[in-house]
Amino acid sequence: QVQPVESGGGLVQAGGSLRLSCAASGRTLRTYTMGWFRQGPGKEREFVAAIIRNSGSTSYADSVKGRFAISRDNAKNTVYLQMNSLKTEDTAVYYCAAADSIRARSVSEYAHWGQGTQVTVSS
Repeated sequence: QVQPVESGGGLVQAGGSLRLSCAASGRTLRTYTMGWFRQGPGKEREFVAAIIRNSGSTSYADSVKGRFAISRDNAKNTVYLQMNSLKTEDTAVYYCAAADSIRARSVSEYAHWGQGTQVTVSS
């Protein structure tokens, strides 16, 4: 059983940056496809970014391409989401999730979810 735990959320002005972390103990995250999803008020959970198990290939939602970057530090067993040039529409609860498959964009592929961390971008 893998239990992701997110951290790093907070309040930031538009144009600023935040780095979210997703850590877990007892399991090697490299062997999981790790995804970041977000859910804003009144909206459904949506795909943000993912890093594919073992290969390290990445995938991004069009809305964050060029601004966000997902990475994995195998030594620290931690996945990161670097968020730059933040916009007010990025405001949401961000969730880290783990999947056993190589598919990345579908919520249904992920069986293990963190509790979420709030990101608020002010204008």
